[in-house]
Amino acid sequence: MSDNVILLVEDNPDDELLTLRALKKNNVLNRVVVARDGVEALEYLFATGTHAGRDSEVLPQLVLLDLKLPKVDGLEVLRLMRSDERTRLVPVVILTSSTERQDMLEGYGLGANSYVRKPVNFVQFTAAVEQLKSYWLVLNEHPPIGA
Repeated sequence: MSDNVILLVEDNPDDELLTLRALKKNNVLNRVVVARDGVEALEYLFATGTHAGRDSEVLPQLVLLDLKLPKVDGLEVLRLMRSDERTRLVPVVILTSSTERQDMLEGYGLGANSYVRKPVNFVQFTAAVEQLKSYWLVLNEHPPIGA
């Protein structure tokens, strides 16, 4: 079950703002929940800690996941998502500035659906977000969550 939420997992305030602006510019109407570290992302996904009491049946339509995060890194968030029946099918796009080949290999190995390197300027980034929107929020058929 999804309420059309995008979970943005991003610790850099500038990248968070850039992503939110790019989503808005592309008329993405989904509610965006921001988690600023891996622990907060996991608490949201599994309705624990600061998100205890949230309906755990309602999962994001898409997770935009940075890799270099405080507390719990993005690869560990992805590993925990894929190892749990509730979240293993939620689409995850790694959105990172990392240029390390190993990060890409590990991300795909852990079940990322896509790996996008953050462009450095706003125009390029907005174009990348438009493509993400077109594919992940419009064209892509989502698996039935909880089925």
